[in-house]
Amino acid sequence: MLLKAQSIAKSFGPVKVLTDVSLQINRGDSIGLIGVNGAGKSTFLKIILGELKPDTGELIRNTERIGYLEQFAEDSPDVTVREVLGRPYGHIENIKRRLREIEELMIAGGDIDWNALAEENAILEGQLAKSDMEDEENLKAALEKVGLSSDLMERTMDSLSGGERTKVMLSRIVVQADDCDLLVMDEPTSHLDINTVEWLEDYLLDTHCSVLVISHDRYFLDKMATRMLEIDHGKSREYKGNYSDFIMKKMLDLDRMEKEYRKYAAQKKKQEEIADKLHRDQWYLTTHKTREKLISKMEEKEKPEENREITVRIQSAHKSGKNVLTCKDLSVDLGGRTIISGVNLDIHKGDKIGICGSNGEGKTTLVKAILGQIPSKGELWVAPGAKIGYYSQHHDRLDMKLTAEEQLLQLIGKERRGEARQLLARFLLVGEDVERPISTLSGGQRARVAMCLLLLDETNLLILDEPTNYLDIPAKHAVEEALTEYDGTILTVTHDRYFLDTTCTKMIEVKDGHVRMFTGTYSEMKGRPNVREVVMDADEYRVLSAFTNWVTGRKYAKGDRVLITPAEQKSFEWALEQGKLKKTGGRQRKKVNVSKDEKKQ
Repeated sequence: MLLKAQSIAKSFGPVKVLTDVSLQINRGDSIGLIGVNGAGKSTFLKIILGELKPDTGELIRNTERIGYLEQFAEDSPDVTVREVLGRPYGHIENIKRRLREIEELMIAGGDIDWNALAEENAILEGQLAKSDMEDEENLKAALEKVGLSSDLMERTMDSLSGGERTKVMLSRIVVQADDCDLLVMDEPTSHLDINTVEWLEDYLLDTHCSVLVISHDRYFLDKMATRMLEIDHGKSREYKGNYSDFIMKKMLDLDRMEKEYRKYAAQKKKQEEIADKLHRDQWYLTTHKTREKLISKMEEKEKPEENREITVRIQSAHKSGKNVLTCKDLSVDLGGRTIISGVNLDIHKGDKIGICGSNGEGKTTLVKAILGQIPSKGELWVAPGAKIGYYSQHHDRLDMKLTAEEQLLQLIGKERRGEARQLLARFLLVGEDVERPISTLSGGQRARVAMCLLLLDETNLLILDEPTNYLDIPAKHAVEEALTEYDGTILTVTHDRYFLDTTCTKMIEVKDGHVRMFTGTYSEMKGRPNVREVVMDADEYRVLSAFTNWVTGRKYAKGDRVLITPAEQKSFEWALEQGKLKKTGGRQRKKVNVSKDEKKQ
């Protein structure tokens, strides 16, 4: 056992962030830590690392060789490559940190063991002198391992290209992993492209370190994690397996807990009614007290917490013609250099296309050329009836001085304040969040405001640049579901492989200045199995007359209740048109297998 946290609780003033969180990390573990934004994941990491003390609970650490990779602003102007590789939990940094603590203790004075501190200080100074040279060699080796020269060591991060910054971040992981028993990472894939994330996955699978990682990258969690820990409403629940296993098991857990609670609540209510009747009818006896004792001894079942969910419906404008966009021998030259060339695309109505490739290959250039934001050569034709909605990962449409409410009212009119509030509430933006300047909102909140603006546009062609950036997992599911239901055409640039598999039916790979179109999902393009279990909202229908779903071969009898997700809608189209199904208004979550064939139906 490397580390054990038992019944950890932590509050900040009146706000209870963690109430009961437990985790044991053993050698060889690879654990995914998930939860909605604000659930307390980072707080729990800081407690594990010793940066915060829990209010209650027990923390046992059997190793000090713990590496930590926090979310890092990769283009900080005053930070050098050397500083990035060493901070904050490298071997030398640990020594320097303890030396600073000793210095502060000596300055403060008081009841301390001066001889012991002086002796420890001398030992650490000796270790520092010896380690400086060894660590320097380790840093150089880590840079070379990812294809960078050690000459970059003194360069600042903002002076590097995007690809170089990405590789520096990878080097940082290499430095930490080589010197640790446990590697703790907070969103390690945030700034990485697909190819680099896959390099990282392979590297971590081969490392000797145990790994604890906070991540919203579900594909990464599917490949890396053997255990999942979810923090929800201050409490933790652990599941064996990867992210897909977690989704399935959590659904079963919630269903079981709901049934147990309903049964408990019904039995308790019945016993309370009997006790009350006995008390009224036989007021002169104590029979009712015996019944009340039985009620108090009933095993209490906890009611499952109700999670607020984002509800997104993207309304499309009138449908465009069959042909939406055509490129023939399209090329783009910038700064005297050809970025992309020989682009031939034929995009039809209803296509949902993912654009992927390494950083710097030209994905954004292709999108900007299609939008007409930069000049291009060759033929580019966009249907006259195409109404384009554009979502920028940098949230270019947002005015940081305005509040979320003011931003929407600028578009729809000040007299529609109630409608604006309702739309923001669907994205869980309520109260003070809609009245604060957008500049003070988190990245995830800004992304949701930007998505609100997109909903207000009547479009039939969506061009999306990293639409799931900054979103937590439930929000990503909501956006994916909305895009699956959207009956317009979609072009999306993203590094989110799970999103590509769930939403897109075609892929464009941008590589070495050329563009290749592939029919299928990302996993199929890479030659990987492409059946993925996902959770979607499902509408409830009642069967009015018996029928057979010839797509699945399943028979339905009159009176049956059927849950139908957007991914299954096509297979029930005939029954709906014939009036064999009637929507009841009910709505539940349902797990479905989403594959290429099902998406085509």
